[in-house]
Amino acid sequence: MPMLTRRALMQGSTALAATGALAGSGLHEWASAWAQSAPWKPEAGAQLSLLRWKFFVQSEDDSFVSLVDAFSKATGVKVNIIRESFEDIPPKASVAANTGSGPDLFWGLYSLPFLFPQKCVDVSDVADYLGKKYGGWVPTAVTYGKSGDKWIDIPVCFGGNMLNYRISALKKAGMSKFPATTDEFLEFAKATKRNGTPGGMALGHATGDGNTWVHWCLWAFGGNLVDANDKVIINSAETEKALNYAKQLYENFIPGTASWNDAFNNKAFLAGEISWTNNGISIYAAAKRDPTKKDIAEDMDHALWPVGPVGKPTEFHVCFPMLAMTHTKYPQACKALMAYLLEADQYNKWLEASVGYLTHPLNAYDANPIWRADPKNTIFGEAAKRTLTAGGLGSVGEKAAAALADFIVLDMFANVCTGREDAKGAIKIAERQAQRLYR
Repeated sequence: MPMLTRRALMQGSTALAATGALAGSGLHEWASAWAQSAPWKPEAGAQLSLLRWKFFVQSEDDSFVSLVDAFSKATGVKVNIIRESFEDIPPKASVAANTGSGPDLFWGLYSLPFLFPQKCVDVSDVADYLGKKYGGWVPTAVTYGKSGDKWIDIPVCFGGNMLNYRISALKKAGMSKFPATTDEFLEFAKATKRNGTPGGMALGHATGDGNTWVHWCLWAFGGNLVDANDKVIINSAETEKALNYAKQLYENFIPGTASWNDAFNNKAFLAGEISWTNNGISIYAAAKRDPTKKDIAEDMDHALWPVGPVGKPTEFHVCFPMLAMTHTKYPQACKALMAYLLEADQYNKWLEASVGYLTHPLNAYDANPIWRADPKNTIFGEAAKRTLTAGGLGSVGEKAAAALADFIVLDMFANVCTGREDAKGAIKIAERQAQRLYR
């Protein structure tokens, strides 16, 4: 983690304090003033189309729409917001990159920009501006943002993917705190199934929830798709151990998780069908918002991922990078919007409106009160600093992005858990797929 200088902290604190002052003048007035002094001046007649992921927290989306509306009023740049599910963003972005047409901006997941780095606008000036103003970028944001010596996207935020659980089910399993090791976690899963309060995690093509838990499991046992030189090393004893462990977990899941996407576990948890799963904070946010789910909100909490035989955390949280396509007619307007979104005067409000679903990539936002307002929120504020990145030991370049988009690791786990393949057979399939990508 980069060290914060006193100057950086003061700059961040001054910017954070400005949020309170903004209450009297209003967002639109602040946005107008910002537009006048910002380094990026949108092109005459600029209109932007932005494709983003479908929201999981209504207040986050409401805040985002308000911020964009203020930007449009201040700059005259109309922004059309399009929403797609997680799994639909990579193919739509790839089509746009290949055809040179489509949305100006994509706000996707993980290393999406590395699928077509040459089709991304160089936004190094935006990254430098924000980094200097807000205490520097967390290291994982730099990894996800830079290709070579230039920034090809702005990692607007991360999404913490933690363990969500019912406190009553934990106690019924005879535990006073959530399992800290993979061995304890397996015993917890067995106990909750035995007690009629099973859990479940997605094994369908769930870009967020599915990818995060299987990579955590692979890395927890020392397995990796590639090494530091991007050489495929998935065929290993460590990978086999991870797969066999996951199969034991799966045997204690609720039926049907092999077809779950990123929305299924939210619904199952809120319906009382499962007592634990991996997810962002959106389940808790929905339960607090719905008077009929108050009992769930009061009876649930969040935990960090258990540590496996490697002896250290191997968490995998979601990065949400925003990129501008080189086919856009309005690159300056794109840069202006990217910079604007991460300015403290509205980014702080947006973080709070997301109730912890979004986690900041810039160090100054450690001070946002959302991380202390509710102890059940706190660990989500650590996601950007705790997470490993999409390539594991390797790079987060185009090949790692393709491996995620093709669900190589996720399908390997699903094949074993569902009995379609034994561990060795599933590994060989994944190895062949990875070698085609990394050749």
